[in-house]
Amino acid sequence: MNSENKRKKYEKGYYKTHACTDSFTCKVCGRPVVSAGAGSGHRNHCPNCLSSLHVDIEPGDRAADCGGIMEPVTVWVRKGGEWAIIHRCRRCGVLSSNRIAADDNPMKLMSIAMKPLCAPPFPLERIEEMTALMGGDGQISRD
Repeated sequence: MNSENKRKKYEKGYYKTHACTDSFTCKVCGRPVVSAGAGSGHRNHCPNCLSSLHVDIEPGDRAADCGGIMEPVTVWVRKGGEWAIIHRCRRCGVLSSNRIAADDNPMKLMSIAMKPLCAPPFPLERIEEMTALMGGDGQISRD
């Protein structure tokens, strides 16, 4: 790689239009992370623990000074059915959305998808009572 191309790699916005093939070691689980297997040229989180680093303000710009750990907090389904991970920075609290990668840990994805159902903001024992208050008969079918 000549010096002109090296300099170009670090220009603002470079990673928006160029694949990021850099390898790194995950700061959370310690596993080596490579771009191969991601299904795209933009690896931005660990496929094992799904954590990332807060390095971007806009995707690919590498303009964030924070550098905090971006932890996966939930998933959502984009238009067309594609899953994405919502990350929250442990240091500054910023939220971001990242596409899942082809080699992401499916058990970890399902775990964060199920988290809200495992810890509802109300006692599960009160579902029948709350349903009745909303105009239903409050009975859960036991077929």
